[in-house]
Amino acid sequence: MRTLSLSLAMSLVNAASLFAQEGGAAQGGGGLMAIRINLMFWTLIIFLLLFFMLRRWAFPAIFGAVEQREKALEDALASAKRDREEAQRLLEEHRNQIEAARGEAQKLIADGRAVAEKMRNDMIEQTHQEQQTMLERVRREIDAERERAVAQLRREAVNLAIAGASKVIEQNLDNTKNRQLVEGFLSSLPSLSASNR
Repeated sequence: MRTLSLSLAMSLVNAASLFAQEGGAAQGGGGLMAIRINLMFWTLIIFLLLFFMLRRWAFPAIFGAVEQREKALEDALASAKRDREEAQRLLEEHRNQIEAARGEAQKLIADGRAVAEKMRNDMIEQTHQEQQTMLERVRREIDAERERAVAQLRREAVNLAIAGASKVIEQNLDNTKNRQLVEGFLSSLPSLSASNR
C-alpha cells in the first residue's frame, strides 16, 4: 500500500512538472532569468507536495533506520566495553589463580623438603638404633663367647692340674672328686673375666 501511494504521488509530481513546462513553452518565455509566476507556483506546489510525502513516508523510515543504526552502534560500544571489562576481570582472576598456584607450589616444595628432611632424620635415627642394637648384640655374643672360652679354659686347666698332680703324686686319684676340688678352688679365685676388663 505504501509503495502504491508513493508511486501515485511521484506520477502526479511528474505530471504537474510536465504540465508546468508546457504552459511555459506556450507563452514563449524569455531567458533564464525571466520570472515566471505560474512556474514558481507549480514548483512551490510540487516542492510542498514532495516534502509532505517525504515527511509522511520516507523521513520516518530514514530517521528510524538512522536511530536504529545509532542504537546498534551504542549497543556494540556498550557490549565492547562490557567485554573489555569482563576480559580485564578474567585476566585479573587468572593472574590471581596463577599467583595462588605459584604460592601453593612453593608451599608443596617446602612441605616436600620438610618431609624429606624428616624422613632423612628418621632414617638416620633408625640406623643409629639398629647400630646400637647390633653393637649390644655383638657385645653380648662376645661376652658369651668369652664366658665359654673361660669355662673351656678352666676345664682344661682343671684337667691339666689333675694330670700334673697325678704325675706328681704318682697315684691315681678319684677323677670326679679331684675335679670338684679344683673347680671349687678356681671358682673361689677372682673371675678372669673381671680382671680382663
